[in-house]
Amino acid sequence: MSDQNASGVIWLTQEAFDKLRNEYEFLSGEGRAQVSAKIAQAREEGDLSENGGYHAAREEQGHQEARIRQLKDMLSRAKVGEAPSSDEVAPGVRVTVAFDGDPDDTDTFLLGSREVLGLDGSVTDDVYSPQSPIGTAVLGKRKGDVATYKAPNGREISVTILDVAPFSG
Repeated sequence: MSDQNASGVIWLTQEAFDKLRNEYEFLSGEGRAQVSAKIAQAREEGDLSENGGYHAAREEQGHQEARIRQLKDMLSRAKVGEAPSSDEVAPGVRVTVAFDGDPDDTDTFLLGSREVLGLDGSVTDDVYSPQSPIGTAVLGKRKGDVATYKAPNGREISVTILDVAPFSG
């Protein structure tokens, strides 16, 4: 899987892919029509320079168009499949690491994107991108492997992979 990540592939469950595709279809269809109607209605109110509704609708349109571009990109790079079941660290797994080999200094996190994994706030684990320093370091590793990465402050940090488990939601 690590070679897929390097090429920009985004791993998605079928459920996450469907959710993102439905959001894209709504925003690029009915959602666009709704925002356009808000803008047209605000234009009818007169002076656009002092029309808060018009400016709010235009801002909403800008955010929506950015989200449409983001979703289109994600969907174009998506690989749909089930959560990895091997003991290899890959996008979509829950990873537990020990910092500098200290079994008392551990962290458990999900490797992937909060948005892509479809998390709704009920999951308390941290989520790290496979492109983050720790994500890049642990990607492709297995239980017992040691990975080293450079922290934002420049310090090298070593972690030992204690556990790799599929994310089950």
